[in-house]
Amino acid sequence: MPDAAKLVAALGLGLLAFIVSGMIMPLFEEDTNFGWFTYVNIVVGAITGWMVIGSRAGRGLTSAVNVGLTGPIVMVFWALFVQSCNEMVRIAMKNRYDGAFEALLAIFQIGSEWAILMSTVSIWATLLIGGVITGILTEYAWRTWR
Repeated sequence: MPDAAKLVAALGLGLLAFIVSGMIMPLFEEDTNFGWFTYVNIVVGAITGWMVIGSRAGRGLTSAVNVGLTGPIVMVFWALFVQSCNEMVRIAMKNRYDGAFEALLAIFQIGSEWAILMSTVSIWATLLIGGVITGILTEYAWRTWR
């Protein structure tokens, strides 16, 4: 059931995904074509905020902080998975894989390489601080607009 807490959580993690996507882009090579990268991450962030943080609102401030720390980690996992699948399909269209199993394995190889690439202190600090702020604002929205 839609409510204000889920909306605040979706907006919060969507905004956080937008900010972090902008921080990640300079880490790639200069000639990288990002296409829908930011938009896909915003949608993944909004869905994650709605389902992970928004659905757990109303359990107190401690739970809000804990869920605020969990939300961005889940968001990064799913964003890496979706973006890795997209990259695998792009490479598969060039007939670079010998079979389906090699293509499926490439999803995890690409995702792990990108996870290492994005593992900087500034990105993870932004994710965790933004997640905690989103969790607290979601708890506030749940208490204010039930």
